[in-house]
Amino acid sequence: MSGFLQWITAVLGDRAPTSRTRLAEVVNSALPEADDEARRLVVAVAGLLATVAYADREYSGAEEERIVQELSRVEGLGHRGVEAIRGVLREQILTIATVEAPIYARELCALADQAFRRELLDALIDIAAADNEITIAETNVLRATTTALGLTQSDFNTSQARHRDKLRILRK
Repeated sequence: MSGFLQWITAVLGDRAPTSRTRLAEVVNSALPEADDEARRLVVAVAGLLATVAYADREYSGAEEERIVQELSRVEGLGHRGVEAIRGVLREQILTIATVEAPIYARELCALADQAFRRELLDALIDIAAADNEITIAETNVLRATTTALGLTQSDFNTSQARHRDKLRILRK
């Protein structure tokens, strides 16, 4: 465990690190019937979706709409819940995409199986491609996230191949 993650664990103890975020508050309100693990999973997914969307320091409307599509798949979240999360992402995307991002990847490793994490990687790459271009900054964040999720370079290559035409580095 890296020094930063050891520090977080020491400060927060056994509590889920995401439980103190504004995003977690909104998800907990939107999913009152869900168990703690399910809510933590939704927080982590939403956080990583936002992290990739903001990797190039732009949060485009196309990326936001793609996030809404992904969140709409969450059973029980509903339109109000999705809109509440959308609002938090708009307000706090910088903090979510920088300070909180490592926590979300760690949560997903703890809570989700490999098949789920691969499906999430596909969604993350779809977010990056939503504005018709995957930048070098987005690719770098996606590669780091792939590793943080316990996935392989092969998983990354397979997922990214679906959007090869949108890779900025190949367009020049």
